[in-house]
Amino acid sequence: MMRIRFFIIVLLLAMCGGAMAQCYQPTMNAARQEERGGNYQRAAQLYREAQNCFEATAQQKTAAKKKEAECRQRAQAAEQRKREEEARKAAGERRKAEAHRQAEAAAERKRKEEEAAAERNRKKENLTLTVGGVSFKMVWVEGGTFTMGCTPEQGGDCEEDEAPAHSVTLDGYYMGETEVTQALWTAVMGTTVRQQRDKADPPLPLSGKGNNYPMYYVNYDEAVQFARKLSQLTGRTFSLPTEAEWEYAARGGSKSRGYKYAGSNGIDAVAWYDGNSGDQTYPVAQKAANELGLYDMSGNVWEWCSDWKGGYSSGAQRNPTGPGSGSGRVLRGGSWFNYAGYCRVSYRYRSNPADRGYFGFRLVFRP
Repeated sequence: MMRIRFFIIVLLLAMCGGAMAQCYQPTMNAARQEERGGNYQRAAQLYREAQNCFEATAQQKTAAKKKEAECRQRAQAAEQRKREEEARKAAGERRKAEAHRQAEAAAERKRKEEEAAAERNRKKENLTLTVGGVSFKMVWVEGGTFTMGCTPEQGGDCEEDEAPAHSVTLDGYYMGETEVTQALWTAVMGTTVRQQRDKADPPLPLSGKGNNYPMYYVNYDEAVQFARKLSQLTGRTFSLPTEAEWEYAARGGSKSRGYKYAGSNGIDAVAWYDGNSGDQTYPVAQKAANELGLYDMSGNVWEWCSDWKGGYSSGAQRNPTGPGSGSGRVLRGGSWFNYAGYCRVSYRYRSNPADRGYFGFRLVFRP
């Protein structure tokens, strides 16, 4: 009887051992396959199951546990990489969306700027305004691009400060048909040319007096003050022209024929200068106008510009206003007192803003 019982127990143990042998090895094989496929989470689960197989030895369980830990770490690392990749993709999409938004905003700004520029440059009618019983005309100067400085028609007369020639683009603006006359100055400021002359130290001689003569003996600050007062009286914002605006208009703007002086290659046709003035100024608009219908931009009296005088650069510019500071303000056009070279459209002069001389001005306003 005892032998029979022992035989049965051995038989049962053998049967159980055979059944358990089917658990560990297949599970480990399946785990390895999942691991090779990169399915680390599932591989870790199978390595955990392999540890629970009854026939697994302690060494096998330790090996399975180690593999489980490795797979779990790999699973976590893979999950982290996935989250990082998703975050990168999301960030990339946000950047693309932001870039698209900025591009659309830039395109819209450009469109509005182009529309505004087109409106500013659209041909406008010349204007006649009246202040204190004195009428004056403002001529529309259509915007455009021109070469500023020493250009070929100036020949060998160019000064060093006229170089380098460079491209300038301007929006449209209105410019005085003539220099500010003595009548208009008195209507706005209340003083006469004689009173202005008396401010000079030492006093200088009068060189032309009358309502239609250009105003002179005006320093820079007084010209700016005149523009402010005229703005208050008319409701328009007047100012001195920039140096670029002055030269563009003197050259004839978009109608330019490339003349050396403002309206001609022959100075006597368009300017009062030392060769024909008889040592005095003359009423405005007695000589021929330039291509835009502007008078006396060469000769008669010097004209203040708003810029500090500085050197030119070769780069293209749009609506330049000159340097931010300096020792002298720009004067353009020459005068009755000067020789022809000073009356060229590209010639540049400067003076201390407080100086008085045969200095007058004309104004602009921008729509």
